[in-house]
Amino acid sequence: MKSLSIVIKAIQVVLLAAGVVTLVGCNTMHGLGKDLKKGGAAIERAAK
Repeated sequence: MKSLSIVIKAIQVVLLAAGVVTLVGCNTMHGLGKDLKKGGAAIERAAK
């Protein structure tokens, strides 16, 4: 059971690090919104 606990903690660390990198990459939550909007627009253009 101890090894399962270590794996769970490792997964939590990886997810936290991924979240931090995402937020830093977008610089702000406002920037994240703009990025998501641009991504949605690109998907719409590709679907046409």
